[in-house]
Amino acid sequence: MWRFRMEKNMSMDMKQYIDEAEAALLHTYNRYQVVLDKGEGVYLYDIEGKKYLDFCSGIAVFALGYGNQEYNDALKGQIDKLLHTSNYYYNVPAIEAAKKIKKASGMDRVFFTNSGAEAVEGAIKAARKYAYQKDGCTDHEIIAMNHSFHGRTMGALSVTGNPKYREAFQPMIGHIKFADLNDFDSVLACVTDKTCAIIMETVQGEGGLVPATEDFLKKVRALCDEKDILLILDEIQCGMGRTGYMYAWQKFGVKPDIMTTAKALGCGVPVGAFLMTEKVGQNSLVAGDHGTTYGGNPFAAAAVEKVLDLFEKDHIIEHVREVAPYLEARLRELAEKYGCITELRGTGLMQGLVFDGPVSAIISKALEKGLILINAGANIIRFVPPLIIEKEHVDEMIAILEDCIRS
Repeated sequence: MWRFRMEKNMSMDMKQYIDEAEAALLHTYNRYQVVLDKGEGVYLYDIEGKKYLDFCSGIAVFALGYGNQEYNDALKGQIDKLLHTSNYYYNVPAIEAAKKIKKASGMDRVFFTNSGAEAVEGAIKAARKYAYQKDGCTDHEIIAMNHSFHGRTMGALSVTGNPKYREAFQPMIGHIKFADLNDFDSVLACVTDKTCAIIMETVQGEGGLVPATEDFLKKVRALCDEKDILLILDEIQCGMGRTGYMYAWQKFGVKPDIMTTAKALGCGVPVGAFLMTEKVGQNSLVAGDHGTTYGGNPFAAAAVEKVLDLFEKDHIIEHVREVAPYLEARLRELAEKYGCITELRGTGLMQGLVFDGPVSAIISKALEKGLILINAGANIIRFVPPLIIEKEHVDEMIAILEDCIRS
């Protein structure tokens, strides 16, 4: 029976797989009509063997590219040892991963989650518990940013600054206000004596590849220090080396009280974390306040540990700083050449081209030509490739993209 099933599956074509997926999976994604099968370096291959240059990296996940042998071997070794124990016990990979992410981030306490959205949920709970510890009240307010994106769970959705994501799921968690990124006066207008936290992405991803400015971050940090408000920085997409710093805030030295991270933290293994300073750690969540069945299990933690080791061993940050200016320069050439491109945004290997109309046709045409791109909103093409790309891959991408723009 098993042999028959395998032979049947091997004979299925792309359309048959897609038809089966559409019959079985909940339709919450408008997927491209491709069934991906394997990856190597910065390339992906579909089940028919077609090769694709990947400038999406699983939405900023596969920082180390595909098929990294040291990473794969570490995971295979952990599979043979222990996958899961529950958080009632200690495990060595989680201890080592926590130690290494503390060193990389400069934060003091770590809670491992299964995803970025869960990390945001934990950050919100920690901030509200911190405020509750001070006055025993439960009506504290959080200031978030318009055009932000923090996840699809109810808490993360509540601080996501795009009404179209929230409207069908009201009511959200209460006492959330929205200000504008890089507009300090709009933040000040939201502050009351009930404000317990300000949350923002250090670089907005879904909201259009918009970095927070140094001046804005420093003013918000000073405000938080003055009023004992917690600064939460969401580094889920922009962290893990993507901007040329392990975490984007490190460029300016504006340290958050709580930070979220995920995506490239596991380079494919589902894992996230929220981290905090010792002050917040000692005055917020305690035993029984928060938990997770799978978070920080030995397998996921082994992935985090190996990723952080490889970032250091392979000098990933230094490589990003070398290749990112080349990507930016080539994208700027395109922007200056074609009137349909109105702006280049972003930082490091997190760039966006803004067009004067929808980009879906360009992205679809690029896919036909073997280039994987994604959007950020209807009119922005987002570039978040594996951090190991070389200049030759940038040139290959630009050649395909320019051909698609012309056609």
